[in-house]
Amino acid sequence: MDQAKTIRLATVIVTLTGVLWGLYWMPVRAMDGLGLLGAWGTLAITFAAAIILLPFAMHHAAELCRADFWALASLLFGGAAFAMYSISLVDGRVAIIILLYFLTPVWSTLIARFLFGEETTLTRLLAIIAGIAGLGIFLSADGTIPYPRSWGEWMALISGMMWAVATTGMKYRPSVKPFPAAFVFACGAAGTSLLFALVSGAPDFSGLNIAPVIGTAILAGGLWWGASLSGLMWATARLEPARVGILLMTEVIAGTISAAIFAGEMPAAQEILGGVLVLTAGILEIWPERKEPAFA
Repeated sequence: MDQAKTIRLATVIVTLTGVLWGLYWMPVRAMDGLGLLGAWGTLAITFAAAIILLPFAMHHAAELCRADFWALASLLFGGAAFAMYSISLVDGRVAIIILLYFLTPVWSTLIARFLFGEETTLTRLLAIIAGIAGLGIFLSADGTIPYPRSWGEWMALISGMMWAVATTGMKYRPSVKPFPAAFVFACGAAGTSLLFALVSGAPDFSGLNIAPVIGTAILAGGLWWGASLSGLMWATARLEPARVGILLMTEVIAGTISAAIFAGEMPAAQEILGGVLVLTAGILEIWPERKEPAFA
């Protein structure tokens, strides 16, 4: 497959992954409703994902042993970022959590510019401005200063920064095959979830209905953390970090619409405007960049 086709396929995979992850709040909150509160629900999901992906990791054990250290570290760090994002969805409104996480393109572009000396094109610069402006409008919809207010919102913001670092490492270090990469990713997430779960204290396991808990964990772990992230790992290594971050903004649309329909989290007019600006940032980012001025 030539490079142009590879980039197009990777772009489609990242976009569809964003849509799927826009619905991820459903199994996370379902686990919370079943009695696995806070980080415990994410721990169950990511542990199930690691178990599901273990056979693939064992099949590629020799490759994992030879893999670049920083590539594996980037995968573990990315898993930690996603775990924090997953935990943050329990607290706060879905759309706000998602948009806070999606300041990722700002951090990715800054990393590419100042650490790797890459040029910043005009459309990329405009995309960053639109994204930040949209987020500011969204957070100030109630007339207050736009900043994260709950622990969930702060976790979403920090996890976005961490994801930017992780995707940069995945881009610039030798790639690991998708399924074993997803296993390492899930291990990073499970370990991070365990730390947060232990800090939060043990839930009351006596009232748990084990069957739906296990079923939800297997479904979310297999579909979101297994299948979709395997595709994302393949695509991330073939796209620029900032492009990955912005293409995943399809998650904003899916998350906002699904939360409005199923959780009654209807966005206000000002919040819709902010969301439109964030999506505009995504359009600007994928706009053809040939013959554009660059800011070296």
